[in-house]
Formats: sequence, C-alpha cells, structure tokens
Amino acid sequence: MVVSLTMVSAVALWWGSVPVGWRDVLDAMLRGVTGRPLQGAAAIVWQLRLPRVLVGLVAGAALGISGAALQGIFRNPLADPYLTGVASGALFGAAVAMAAGQALPQAFTGLAEAGATGYLVPAAAFAGGLGAVLAAVVLARTAGGRRTTDLVLAGVVVGSVLTAATTYLMMRDADRVRAVFSWSLGNLGTVGWPQLRLALPGAALGSALLLVAGRPLNAIQMGEDVAASLGLPVGPLKTGVIAAASLATASVVAQVGIIGFVGLVVPHILRRLLGGDYRALLPASAVGGALLLVAADLGARVAVRPAELPVGVVTTLLGGPFFLYLLKRGDRHAEP
Repeated sequence: MVVSLTMVSAVALWWGSVPVGWRDVLDAMLRGVTGRPLQGAAAIVWQLRLPRVLVGLVAGAALGISGAALQGIFRNPLADPYLTGVASGALFGAAVAMAAGQALPQAFTGLAEAGATGYLVPAAAFAGGLGAVLAAVVLARTAGGRRTTDLVLAGVVVGSVLTAATTYLMMRDADRVRAVFSWSLGNLGTVGWPQLRLALPGAALGSALLLVAGRPLNAIQMGEDVAASLGLPVGPLKTGVIAAASLATASVVAQVGIIGFVGLVVPHILRRLLGGDYRALLPASAVGGALLLVAADLGARVAVRPAELPVGVVTTLLGGPFFLYLLKRGDRHAEP
C-alpha cells in the first residue's frame, strides 16, 4: 500500500492540464528544496501540484485514521468523522465568516491590509467543527447519557441544527450560496502551501494521539464492561478518542472542505483484509486514506478535462454505493 501511495503521488505530480515531463518534476523538486528560482513547468509542479498532493496526503490520512478510531470507539462500522457533527460545524463556521465579510466590510478591510483574510474562513471552519463536537459532548452529558450511542445522537442533533442554520445563511444571498456550496463539496484544487501549513499541526497531533489508542480500542471491542474490568478509564478514553479524531478532521475540513466517505470506506475495507487489531488498523487506515484521496483527486482532475470535479464529488460517488451495500448487508455491531 505504501508503494501504491508513492506511485500515485508521483503520477499526480506529473499528470495535469499542463503537460510536464519527469525531468521537469525532478528539476522542480531540486529547485524548490535548494531555493533556486522557479519558472515554467518547475513553478507549476512546486507551487501548484506539490502542495495539492501533500494536502491530499495529510487530509486523507487524517480522515482515514479518524474513521477507524470512531468506528472502534462506537463499535459500529458505519461511523465516520462526520457523525460527531464536525462537518456541519465546520460548514457553519465558514458560512458565518463569509456572511461577516459582507456585513462588516470596514472591519475586513483592516484584516485584508494585515494579510489575514485568507485565513479567516478556514479558521472559522476549524472553530465551528470543534465547537460542534464540544456541544455534542455537553449535550450528551447534560441529558445524563453515558453510552456512545448517546454521543452519536447528540452529534446528529447538533449537526442537524447547524445544517439548518447554514441553509438559512446561504438563502440570504445568492453569491454566498455559491461560495459555501463550492466549499461544501470538498476541493483540493484551491489549496497551496498556506493551507498545508494550517492543516498539518492539528492533523498531525490528532493522528498521533489516535495511533497510541490501538490497544485500548482492542479492549473496547470486547465490551465496555470488560474494558473497565481491565482497568481502563472507559469514559475519559471515549472522550479522548472523539476529541483527537475531531481535531484531526476539523483541521483538514477547515482547509479543503467536506470530503465524505473516506473515513467510512477505508477502515471497513482494511478491517476485512487485516482483521480487527487496531494496532495495525489505525496506521493502515491513515495510509489507505491518503492513497484513496490522492487517487480520487487525480481522477477528478482528468475525468472531465479541461475542467475539474471537486474531489468530494468523486469520493461521494464511490462511498455512496458502498454505504448502501453495508446497509443492505446489515453489517454492523450493535452496542450492547
């Protein structure tokens, strides 16, 4: 799988609307690393295609490992990073930032002069995603819920409310509708080095925290009572896994938009191939998620040339039938 990821990433650097050769790719790498001037094909590879591939790797890995961890903590193969309301919260945050930009143009003039407006929407999306998760946790605890299903229901409620609020904001202005709608589809075509710098810290931290949760997640699969009898703090463990997965997911959603089904499809397939040991499943899901997203983005770039499809459309076309397949099989583990 690592070999496949390397090969797909190399093809993604080489293949695009503007033809470049392998020598141009190597020349771009050499010039970019050494700080030499970039021109022509080298500039295209280093400034456009390389950050796009790297963001795809980071986003795919974060979504893949987050999906595996949430499926483990919920003991449900249909769970994915969006179940906790992260996507709806991030979309709401982006919509609020866009609305504020039009309602408070004078304030945004100052931000533009400081060079900060380009980071406003991603930052608002990140805050919205994390805020939605915290709201779901507080709502579940306030209602007295302690089971993972209570957190799932709280996440669905919070996500539904924020989706309705976002729809209201979108309906108030046609231009805003187009902007938010485009962002909600998920797109790697607009990312660059700034988006990579913003996404990487949170995605890396959240993914690193999840990587060390393999053994506790194995214990959770035997039942929460069994895990508690082994001395595991089940409640704090569940909260920690959800928070880490939400951090990783929100960090990338804030930069690339909503890209669905990566966290659902990849862990489920790998569980069939590798078994249910989360010490292997978590890192494998990170690599598999990166492979799927970079490959899907490559397909989005070449499917309707010279135009491009948002990568979220491709992953949805792949994941939608897969989700229906899972529902038809009834392949889920009900929480006891």
